[in-house]
Amino acid sequence: MKIAIVVNSAWAAYNYRFNLALAINRAGHEVMFIIPYDSEYSEKLKKKFQCHNLYLDSKSLNLFKDIKTFINLLGIYKKVKPDIVCHFTIKPNIYGSIAARVFKISSLNNITGLGTLFISRNFTTDVAKLLYRFSLSFSKKVFFQNTEDLNYFLQNKLISKSKSALLPGSGVDLEKFKLSTASEHKDKFVFLLITRLLRDKGIYEYIEAIKIIKRRYSEKPIEFQVLGEVGGNNRTAIQVSELEGWVKDDLICYLGFSNQVEKVISECDCIVLPSYREGMPRSILEAFAVGRPAIVSDVPGCRDIVEHKINGLLCKVKSSKDLARKMITMMRISQEYRYKLSKEGRKKVECFFDEKIVIDTYIQSINNIARHEKII
Repeated sequence: MKIAIVVNSAWAAYNYRFNLALAINRAGHEVMFIIPYDSEYSEKLKKKFQCHNLYLDSKSLNLFKDIKTFINLLGIYKKVKPDIVCHFTIKPNIYGSIAARVFKISSLNNITGLGTLFISRNFTTDVAKLLYRFSLSFSKKVFFQNTEDLNYFLQNKLISKSKSALLPGSGVDLEKFKLSTASEHKDKFVFLLITRLLRDKGIYEYIEAIKIIKRRYSEKPIEFQVLGEVGGNNRTAIQVSELEGWVKDDLICYLGFSNQVEKVISECDCIVLPSYREGMPRSILEAFAVGRPAIVSDVPGCRDIVEHKINGLLCKVKSSKDLARKMITMMRISQEYRYKLSKEGRKKVECFFDEKIVIDTYIQSINNIARHEKII
């Protein structure tokens, strides 16, 4: 069978869906990616898989751009004739599912998170809900990454219960993200925030918490790191000038972008993510896999993995003061207690968030569709 994987960026396809594609290929299927080409990651994907360039502006609210995306998807599906399409992220889920329906192609959808549209809840949210309700009606199966997102779609009648299922995020490659022992003799305590630099990820709360901690512990060696993409066309994106100001004021150490996230995590003491809402935060899953405790907001997605005082700490959403309190608590507890939190985090990832669970579910779903529709 021909299986197409549609993702809103080549980077995400390579970093989050490559192992899935390899496994589907090993199961005897032909796999292709439909992605917006870039200068690096699409080329890496092309070395192993057939790829098709997709016109998609993932953050734009321009109707004409979205129509162009839909027409582009129609053209690609007509040309390559996939048997099953696996859609990820908002626009591929919506426009890809409708385009697949035109050619009677089966769809598997993955709601990776509700994002800014559902945090702000305005007219655009209502439009998105209508589009979701219509497009997902054509799907064979819709996967959700946390219980609250699933319940939201069910309560708002955006999806039928029979079509929906839970997945443990995108899973974690436990061979790549190995358990690493924290150094007990470092000369400083290191906090790390890994995220796209968006307001909704709690970056401002992180900065204000840092200011509180620095005032209180001016003589204590503490480093506050940030790893992730800056800028972009997201309307909640942090400006480069703001980031440069925080670095200049010695508030943060900006690490830029890395293809070796596991190494960066292994060199910190605690991961922080004061986000306003998540699907299933990959940075926290990866931190637990490496063996680092986490401090996250008590919001959907984050509280699905972080258990307060068991493998990390929960803080109040949009509260820099409570975030600072929890960060101070993490510094003040013993190395032994942090090690206990780390062990519990690793155990949880091994039991519930192994990437193999996600891959096996997808292959089973593909085989079920094939048997039911006699594609094989």
